[in-house]
Amino acid sequence: MMGTLRTLFLNPPSYAGFDGGAGSRYQACREVRSYWYPTWLAQPAAMIANSKLIDAPANGLNVEQVLQMAKGFELCVIHTAAPSFSNDARVAEALKRAHPDMTVGFVGAHVAVLTEESLRAAPALDFVAREEFDYSLLEIAQGTPLAQVPGISFRQDGAIRRNPDREIIKDVDALPSVLDIYKRDLKVENYCIGYLQHPYLSLRTYRARSAANMIAEMARAKELFPQVKEFFFDDDTFTADLPRAACISRGLGRLGLTWSCNARANVPHEYLKIFKENGLRLLLVGYESGNQHILDNVHKGLRLDVSEEFSRSCRTLGILVHGTFVLGLPGETRETIAESIRYACRLDIDTIQVSPAAPYPGMELYRQAMADKCCKPGNLARNDRAQSCALSYSDLSAADIQAGVKRFYARFYARPTPIWRMLARMTRDPEERRRRLREGREFLRYLGSRTSVAA
Repeated sequence: MMGTLRTLFLNPPSYAGFDGGAGSRYQACREVRSYWYPTWLAQPAAMIANSKLIDAPANGLNVEQVLQMAKGFELCVIHTAAPSFSNDARVAEALKRAHPDMTVGFVGAHVAVLTEESLRAAPALDFVAREEFDYSLLEIAQGTPLAQVPGISFRQDGAIRRNPDREIIKDVDALPSVLDIYKRDLKVENYCIGYLQHPYLSLRTYRARSAANMIAEMARAKELFPQVKEFFFDDDTFTADLPRAACISRGLGRLGLTWSCNARANVPHEYLKIFKENGLRLLLVGYESGNQHILDNVHKGLRLDVSEEFSRSCRTLGILVHGTFVLGLPGETRETIAESIRYACRLDIDTIQVSPAAPYPGMELYRQAMADKCCKPGNLARNDRAQSCALSYSDLSAADIQAGVKRFYARFYARPTPIWRMLARMTRDPEERRRRLREGREFLRYLGSRTSVAA
């Protein structure tokens, strides 16, 4: 590989308690502290020999510490998103003041959608990289002039220039593994998710990497990280190609790994059985709502009865399920919130995550909410310790949605079944007991906190 600039990949510091989000930047602190791997930064970091990845939130680093650690770097790439953009722009400004010769760029869904707006709003930025940015960043690090790098927008002579789009990466197997970056720059013990065993390791299988490539990477992951108890595949499309997923799972079974993944609530029983027999412990499933009309409104492509059958299969096979639900989607009312609560309890899944709908720019929900004038976008970036709600409807206020989130949690976890399941696991595993006691304290503080709504 040709010589490259000293490149810093930065998941920047933010306000106290901010966890960095689910593979990106979340709109607020979560009910229970959690840290996800900065995979989107680790991938291009693995392509640039002279690089370093700093994950400030997971390491408890503040801006001053990051500025000191950034000395000597010529290029800095920061991952941002809608809720943290203003904060991240201030970090970029601090980097430029401390290191005037450093080239600074942003990546992430927010700047991919609002490219020119982001450059205008953050004067310290030299460029933003759009969509698939791995090879764009490699070329910049190799010294290619910004004007010649496809897939970026940049600042030149006071004007904003937009280069042609970059082609979608076709040979995904050619991308280097992120494992070496994880081993070199991250401490796996710092990463925790309430429903995953600790320590865990998160990897992406997106864009259909071959099964053989995935299995080979997992064999190496097992060797590099013997302390890891669970491997999580953070990819909403993992179960879209069931024969491929079954092939990968058999390879994981031969390696003797415990693993979890995202799944749609329509995986047939026979495939769930294959997964379970080959080490699957838990599925992360987006149910979203217990009302069919709302699911149809957001084009979820699922039927409630199919989701119930899927959940029964998981329970029969001994597969744990962490279900996610969203309140405030188009069509939501007080009655549909109550319906979703009843539905979640009827599913008899193990744990849940409930969030107010977050209409980020670029999403269909954002376009619809802005057209209907029911969105207050600025509220997505409020630095609150509790989730804030940016949506309100004529018959359902932001306060109603936020109160519904807390009511959902209280009703679900106050039932005897989840309590006994949790106590049983705590009795069997001292580490589980310590984690659950900490999370319980954090969760009770969340339930007792003042509801945060749109101003």
